[in-house]
This record gives sequence, structure tokens and C-alpha cells, in this order.
Amino acid sequence: MPPNFINSIIFFIGAIDKLKDIVDPNNTMIAITGGEVLLRKDIEDAGRELYKRGFPWGIVTNGMLLSKERLNSLLNAGMRAITISLDGLNDSHNWLRNNKKSFEKVISAVKLLPQVENLKYDVVSCINTQNFDELNELKDLLIEIGIKEWRVFTIFPIGRAKVNDLLQLSPQQFKALFDFIAETRKEGKIKMSYGCEGFLGSYEKEVRDDFFFCQAGINIGSILADGSISACPNLRENYKQGNIYEDNIAEVWENKYQIFRDRSWTKTGICADCKEWDYCQGNGLHLRNEETGELAFCHLDRIIKGEE
Repeated sequence: MPPNFINSIIFFIGAIDKLKDIVDPNNTMIAITGGEVLLRKDIEDAGRELYKRGFPWGIVTNGMLLSKERLNSLLNAGMRAITISLDGLNDSHNWLRNNKKSFEKVISAVKLLPQVENLKYDVVSCINTQNFDELNELKDLLIEIGIKEWRVFTIFPIGRAKVNDLLQLSPQQFKALFDFIAETRKEGKIKMSYGCEGFLGSYEKEVRDDFFFCQAGINIGSILADGSISACPNLRENYKQGNIYEDNIAEVWENKYQIFRDRSWTKTGICADCKEWDYCQGNGLHLRNEETGELAFCHLDRIIKGEE
């Protein structure tokens, strides 16, 4: 059984200590995400322990609890990177977050970021039908605040996104989003990029810096809230490789993870005869059906349909 809330941080740091012989701490980024990380009062405690061991660390937050005082506390504990979610202008952001005060609080948090020297930060936005037409205004707002990096992503169809059509862009909107990103990058006023979640065909290198490859289990590993050892935090039950309360995470990393490192099993369904498979390698693993293993969402297919 996992330990209680307080002692879990001890197990987490203990798991990190087991990695010291197989990774270079200075070149291994620890990202603490959630849920909402700032609901925990011991993030600074964990951060200080990571800092002592030479690991750079950061957080992903919805920003609602990020005051200037909490930001300074995190920085003093060694935090060097932060991502804040901003999902549209006032109404569209609050709609997605289901909180009438969220936008106001998040904007206050976002405004703190450019004031901190040597802090790696970006703003991330979930693009959906409710904020799609606000992209220009949202871009202008971020530029006015002084934000230098803006990352966007789209929602893949699981959970409520599978049944709520408002969360899914049409194929035409989907393609138009990448045209917008490419044009924004050419303008050079803010570094906009699309997330790492899918292969984009001819848009590769046009909308982000690196060519797509799902890095889950290759150079990304994770410890989930219940201690499960996995890869990308977006991956679910059938990708778990062990648990820090029972297993040595270094041994798991060295001796398991085969499902991530040999992607030949992804050549099923629409991927079986796809001429782009050698480049895509089955797309993001979090986009595959848990029961069948087949791809549930193909970015390239959606782009092609948007051209019709």
C-alpha cells in the first residue's frame, strides 16, 4: 500500500536517489505536474531535495494558487522552470476550467513570469472550438504581457473529450491552427509551438523546433500519484512498468519499458500500411486504444481531411 500523504515525498526522493548511477542529474529535468501541484504544501520540500542532488526541476500549474509569495518560495527552493495553463480569453478559459474566477487569477500569475530572471517558462493553451476564434487576441495579450514562449495543444478524444463535441476542432479548424502557428513563428514576436503529441506530416519543423517522435519510455519516465512507474504522464493503466513502493526504478528503467522501445506492435489498423509509419512510429502512444492497441486519433489524417 502507498504511504500516507506526508511520507510519500520520502519515497519519491528515495526513488530519485536510485537513478543516480544511470543518469546525469544536471541533464535530467524533473517536472512536477498533477492534478494541481500547488495544492500540495510540500512541493518546496521536494524541490530542495532535488536541488541538493543536482536535478533541475519545474512545475506545471493552472496558476490559480500562484501568488508572488508562492513563486518566490518555489524559486528559493530551486525551481528553474514553470508552465502555466491559459485556455483562452475570459469566458472561454473559465468555461473550460469551470470556474468564473480562474481567468483573472491565471492572468495575474502569468504576469509574474517575465519579471523573473533566468526562469525557463512558457504558457500552454488547450485549443478547442470555444477559443479557436480568439487565437489572434490571445496572442496579442501574451505579447503585451511580455511572454516569450507559447505552446498549444489539442484535446485527444478520451474521457469527456470523447463525448463533448465542443472540445474537438473540426478538420478545417485543425489544419488552420497549424497555419496560424507557422505564420506566428515567422512573425517572430512570440515563439509559438505545437505540443509533442502527434506526427504532422509537412507541418513538421514548421510548427515546432524538433521533428516528432513519441519520447515516452525513451528519454521520459514518470512516477504517478500512486507510485506507479510509467513513461509520459499522459499514458494510462496498461503502460505501467512497476511501482516505487515495490520496485527499484533504476532496474525497471534498465530492464523493462520494452513496449516503448520496440514500436513494431503499433503497425495495426490504419497504421498497418501507412507510408509515413517510419517517420511517425505509430504516433503518440497516449493516442492508442487501450483495449485494441490501434490508433484512436491520427493527426495527419485530420490534417488531410481539413484540406478537402
